[in-house]
Amino acid sequence: MTALIHIDREPGIESPDDESFRCWVEAALNGAGYVASQTSSPEISLRINGSDEMANLNHTYRAKAGPTNVLSFPADIPDSVDCDLLGDIVICAPVVVREAAEQHKIGAHHWAHLTVHGVLHLLGFDHIDDHEAEQMEQLEITILKALGLPNPYVHHSTLTTA
Repeated sequence: MTALIHIDREPGIESPDDESFRCWVEAALNGAGYVASQTSSPEISLRINGSDEMANLNHTYRAKAGPTNVLSFPADIPDSVDCDLLGDIVICAPVVVREAAEQHKIGAHHWAHLTVHGVLHLLGFDHIDDHEAEQMEQLEITILKALGLPNPYVHHSTLTTA
């Protein structure tokens, strides 16, 4: 499946290349079993922003202070419309970089995880209660493993080899 992915970056913000994001989005769609309609491709807008913009979005849409790592905004398309517009994902570059360093993760792996996480939210997955969180985390682990990436919920700095 080929998804239509619109990628927009706040000026001056560094992030992975477009092809990496496309790979991660399509892996999430395929891993979640997303089936596109016969007449269109799944469509997602991805915005990479800085802390100020993300803090504003987090305050406006979640009533929470400060920036967060990823926000997803599922499209609200009537069932009568044949359209595979899934919605928008916003990822805050400075938060991703900081979290990767704090969690001793490779930056690209954390970017991949948050992209997959955002796509799953667009598909209706959530982590509000423990059962939903466990299902979503297991799906993320499976998708990332298919990409050759480690489990994002294991702190690799504490792993030892025998």
